[in-house]
Amino acid sequence: MKKLKASFKKHVLEFKRPSGTSRGVLEVKETYFITIQDGKKHGIGECGLLRGLSIDDREDYAEKLQWTCDNISLGREELYHNLIEFPSIQLGVETAFRSLNSENPYILFPSDFTKGDASIPINGLVWMGDETFMKQQISEKIKQGFNCIKMKIGAIDFTSEIELLKSIRKNFSAAEIELRVDANGAFKPKEALEKLKVLSDLDLHSIEQPIKQGQWQEMARLCEETPLPIALDEELIGIFTEEEKSKLLDTIKPQYIILKPSLIGGFKGSDTWIQLSEKQNAGWWITSALESNVGLNAIAQYTYTNKSNLPQGLGTGSLYTNNIDSPLEVINGALRYNPNTKWESLNYIL
Repeated sequence: MKKLKASFKKHVLEFKRPSGTSRGVLEVKETYFITIQDGKKHGIGECGLLRGLSIDDREDYAEKLQWTCDNISLGREELYHNLIEFPSIQLGVETAFRSLNSENPYILFPSDFTKGDASIPINGLVWMGDETFMKQQISEKIKQGFNCIKMKIGAIDFTSEIELLKSIRKNFSAAEIELRVDANGAFKPKEALEKLKVLSDLDLHSIEQPIKQGQWQEMARLCEETPLPIALDEELIGIFTEEEKSKLLDTIKPQYIILKPSLIGGFKGSDTWIQLSEKQNAGWWITSALESNVGLNAIAQYTYTNKSNLPQGLGTGSLYTNNIDSPLEVINGALRYNPNTKWESLNYIL
């Protein structure tokens, strides 16, 4: 371990076009690559910080990254324990060590997926915007072969959003197109149940985070009374210990949880959530958190090994003008790894 050296580098990803959420419009997204060197071998990981959402969006973030690099000889397990309040760095470290110890630094979880023999079904993501823009995105996703569409709601008025969803249902049944909506906590607790009743008439699969996180009793009431399955998303952020995770699930009893490894403690943190949710008979799926293709690659390979039968949220690789070129491809609503396509040189990141 004494031979190990580590460094990090900031990279600002630029969106091809501004992407709207209920928390504002995103034009750029900063991320950090951590590289571990052992002699001539390199391992690379991505610390996918999401400003305004990540629990580790703190002033001392770069300082903690430097500490991690200075103490890389502690090893993966010891570092993971010391980084509990920095889940995105936990994931970067997990990924970088896996990369370092792999025959191919980009094949972290060898499987039929990485051989190019299997794919991961994913949802097509429709960003917030005006009605015309959202209609255009929906049309594009259907033409691209997606049979699961996730639409972010809460930015334009609720009536217009309902009309958009109705327009899809007029042409495609629930058997043809699965519809998910993501409110990102936009509903007020007092109005949420009525809105869920309206949405449930449209044969939706689920709604993500109808009210803001941290309102456990209100969310528990909604999950008990809802006519539409509820998936917790932001609710999982900042819940560090297994005891806290278990308490949250016991209290709220959600129908689904959504795992973003960069926000919830990497692969190890995701493993714990999966085990606890399955005890509760709650479903789950995995979503990227706007990482570059380096982070998306790691998350996709991990996702495939967990064998979920639901469409995943891994379609964010084409959002940026300056992403890292990779073998990841989206074809007919599924994510594939093309082993015949080469990665952009590590020198781009080092």
